[in-house]
Formats: sequence, structure tokens, C-alpha cells
Amino acid sequence: MTWEAWLTLAVLVGTLVFLAREVMPPSVTVLSAGVVLLVAGVLTPEQAFSGFSNPAPITVAALFVLARAVDKTGALQPLVAGTLGRGRSARGALTRVLFPTAAASAFLNNTPIVAMLVPQVSDWAQRHGLSPSRFLMPISYAAILGGVVTAIGTSTNLVVSGLLEANGLEPLGMFELSRIGLPLAVAGVILLILLAPVLLTERRPARLPIGEEMREFAVSMRVKTGGPLDGVTVEEGGLRHLEGVFLVEIERDGEIIAPVTPTTVLHGGDRLVFVGRVDLIVDLQATRGLVSSEEPHLSDLDTARHTFFEVVVGPASPLVGKTLREVQFRSRFQAAVIAIHRAGERVRAKLGGVRLRVGDTLVLLSDRDFRERWRERNVFLLVSRLGGTPPTATTHAALVGVVTLAIVLGAAAGVLPILHLSLLGAMGLVLMGVLTPGEARNSVDLDVILVIAGAFGLGAAMEVSGLAATVADLLVRVLGRYGSLGGLLGVVLATVALSNVISNNATAVLMFPVALATAAELGANPRAFAVAVAVTASASFLSPIAYQTNLMVYGPGGYRFGDYARLGAPLTVLVILGVVLVVPWAWGL
Repeated sequence: MTWEAWLTLAVLVGTLVFLAREVMPPSVTVLSAGVVLLVAGVLTPEQAFSGFSNPAPITVAALFVLARAVDKTGALQPLVAGTLGRGRSARGALTRVLFPTAAASAFLNNTPIVAMLVPQVSDWAQRHGLSPSRFLMPISYAAILGGVVTAIGTSTNLVVSGLLEANGLEPLGMFELSRIGLPLAVAGVILLILLAPVLLTERRPARLPIGEEMREFAVSMRVKTGGPLDGVTVEEGGLRHLEGVFLVEIERDGEIIAPVTPTTVLHGGDRLVFVGRVDLIVDLQATRGLVSSEEPHLSDLDTARHTFFEVVVGPASPLVGKTLREVQFRSRFQAAVIAIHRAGERVRAKLGGVRLRVGDTLVLLSDRDFRERWRERNVFLLVSRLGGTPPTATTHAALVGVVTLAIVLGAAAGVLPILHLSLLGAMGLVLMGVLTPGEARNSVDLDVILVIAGAFGLGAAMEVSGLAATVADLLVRVLGRYGSLGGLLGVVLATVALSNVISNNATAVLMFPVALATAAELGANPRAFAVAVAVTASASFLSPIAYQTNLMVYGPGGYRFGDYARLGAPLTVLVILGVVLVVPWAWGL
């Protein structure tokens, strides 16, 4: 190999390590790798930033706007309400939920679909005495399977389509992937319905039964008039750094003071509400000047001004690696964390000192507008309100449905490219007042867009440095004895392995040049190999970190890391076999 290939290999290995260990946000990692290769002379500026002129990132951004409109208007709400039903059978409920989920995911971004389903399915399951863990992971997997049915089903398909176009080949047609994606989705959903009730263990979810377990994390105390706390600040009274609990609000003469600052002066008769671990309230009980409140506080905490939320920390969140105290969570988000759920267990520690990780689920107490403030930011992967009435479809829901249908049918009929139709649809939603310009702007996950654009440069480096050809030669030497089918199997296995370590978009971009080089060396059809990469890059069923929707259900389902491999292994085998058997027949090798 040339020095350029060795350097590219070293940079890629470092990139994979950084992505897998979540050292930095994915976009920073990918773009930094591209800059290193640019400065080293492996890439020209045009090659390093070719992704920013490719249609794929822009198309994905436009579809994010469409997904936000679906979420805002509740366009899928009637479908959700009609699928859950009243029965207690797990398989019956899975059948009613998974097929519509896969169908919707074929045309819409699967992230808002799963975000909408998580709280409603969790509430439904708990009302029927069932564990949400029986349903949430299958919903994520069904959304992934549905995403490979059409060209717009997932951003990975659009990335591969953009790469095909950049290499002088025709982009993917709207329903071109349906030849492999539709049978895989149907077979995969049936497999989930059969295996999920058997393979998934009942787990305790992060969301707690608020009515039954309120006293586990909430307590009300009163400041004794004339006592040592009367007339002093919260900081001076020693109420700022208590063991296991913290002061979330003060009620004084019917008025609520929240958030409470260290300089807030306490008055005799003030009613203080603390949240946290009440089994660790030694500090609180020993504090002179506080007496137990005789007034019931359970109902006070679950009112219009006090609402519980469940949020999941995403990979691009600035909270990763920080403690609640370091980020000043209460003042920054106007919310109090009352529980942290991690890897199927509730964290038993003083919450302010816990370093947050990707996938951590936080149970919050805040005002009812918290979700509207933060659901469009990249801080939280999921923001769902605990309890309450499910949202209903608005008058704009039908309009969003028409726009979605126009994009799908227009692209299928070849009226305009997907890029053009997606941009027209996004612009139309803003002009018709479905979304405000600010909502449209905030709906775009910039980290995802930057990862896609930046990864194009890494793919180009693999190609121009000769690294892709070297990897392809290795695959051919190992499996080339079995002809083009063996080479295809090698690409599929490598793509599946990589997709369960890093994001599916990055996997697709890195494996695409290897796939084309392998096809060229074997004299095979490059389009068939590209399709195989598109489908298998989305086969992220073996870990929670491999796919965004897997991470979204990690905490809410109370799952442990190994639960994903238990249910995901049969699906992974299904996808591998399906691609190796169907792609050569449908596209020809």
C-alpha cells in the first residue's frame, strides 16, 4: 500500500474508535478526519468537501422538515390510536403495531415515528399490566426494516443514492429497493411477532409509576418560623448540596418560586419541595429548622404546573460526559432530574455528581412547556411527557398527508428528482403555515447532515488512496473462489459488522467504495453491490448504539445491552440471507 493508503487507514481506525467510544460528537469526529486527510494532501478541497455539494444531505434535511410537520400536526395519530386496541395479547398488540410502523417508516423519517410511539405504547402497556420492554425494541426494529423499502425510507438510502450519482450511475428509484426491502420488512416483522415475546425479558422501565412511587423521589418540608433557616439564603442554610435530594421549588403564600437559586432567602412557613432519592435523605432529616409538611404534596406535584417528562441523552448532546451540577441543569433547562436510568437499572447515587452517558434516560419534573422548548434541539434524543392525554390530529394533518403523497408519487413517476420534490414539499409546508420558519430550521438535525456530508470525504479518501481497492482485493482473495456471490457476501458481512459499531450513514459511505472496487475486480454489477450496502448498512440490530431509534427505546424500555443481540441476531441473519439470495436475482451479478 502507498503511504496515502496507510495514513487513510490510520485516520479511519481513529475515526471508528472515536465514534464507537463517543469521544466527541459524530459530526466533529468525521469532519476532523476529513480535515486531517486534506492537510496531509491525501484529499483535494473538492474531494474533502464533496458531500456538501451532493444532493443527499440536502434531501435528508428537507425530509427532516416533513417529519417535523407530521409530528406537529399529529398526522399519524389516528393510525396509532386505532392499532393498539384493548386486548392483552402481546403478539396481537405487536401485530397491530409493527406492520403500520414499518409501513409508515417506508415514507417518513423513522425517528419521529418511534418518538411518537414510545410514550403511547408505554402508557398502553402499563395500563394493561404488560412491560413496555415487550414492545419498544420491536417497534424500533420494525421502523428500521420499513426504512429499506423505499429510497426515502431512511437517510442511508439517500446517501447511497447520492454516492451512485457522484460515481456517474443512476440514483436509486423511489421503489427500486422494494424488490429486496419489502420482502425483508414483511418477513422481519413476522419474525419479531413470533420471537419478541419469547426472547425479550420483562424489564422495569425508566418511567416510574408516578402515583405509586412518588414518595421514592419527592418530599415536602416546611421552614420553621423563627428557626435557624428563617431569613437565610438557600446556600447559607446548607440546602444547596444535600445528599441524594435537591430543592426544586418553594411555595410561599400561594406563590411558586422556581427554579430556586442559591441566593433565594427562606422565610418561616415556606413549603419546600425536594426531589431525588428519598432513601438518602439523611442530610435533609438532620437539617435544623425544617419540619415535615403535614400537607399532602402528591397531588401538588402532578398538576398543570408540574409535569413529568422522560428524556433520552443522544450522542450529539452537550450533556454527554458532564454532570448535572457542571451543566447547571436546573437553571439551564428549568427542570429537576428526579431519576437517572442506565442499562436497565436506576442509578443509585447522588444525581448531581453522575456523569451522563449516551442513552441515559432522565425522569424530569418541569413545567408543561418543557417538551415544546427542547424537542427540536440536539440535547435530547427523545422528549416525552409521562401520562396525560395523547395528542390529537390537527386541521393541518390532511395537508401534510397530501404533501407526503405528492413527494412519493412524484418521485415514483419521475416528475422531478427526489431532491426537488423534497425541497418543494418543505417550502410548501412553511408557506402554508403548517410550520413556522423557526420550526423548520430547528427540525433539521445538523449533526446528522454534517456526518453525511463529511463522510463523503472519507469515502473519497479510501478511493483515491487505493485503500478501497486493497480491502476489495482482500475480500476477493478470501471469498473470491465463490465468484461474485462470494464477493457480495464479503461486502455484506463487513457492512453489517461496521453498522453495529458506528452510524449507518457513516457505514454506507465507508463501504460504498469497497463495494464498487470489489464489483470491479470480479467483473460484477456495481449497482447490485451498492444496493447490498444500502440495505445491510441499516441492519443495525445488535446493539443500542448502532441506530438512533435503538437508543431512543434503550432507557424507556429498561433494556440491557445484551437484550439487543438476543432479538437482533435472528433479524441480522435474515437480512444477510435475504440480501445474498434476492439481490443477485433482482439486480443480477
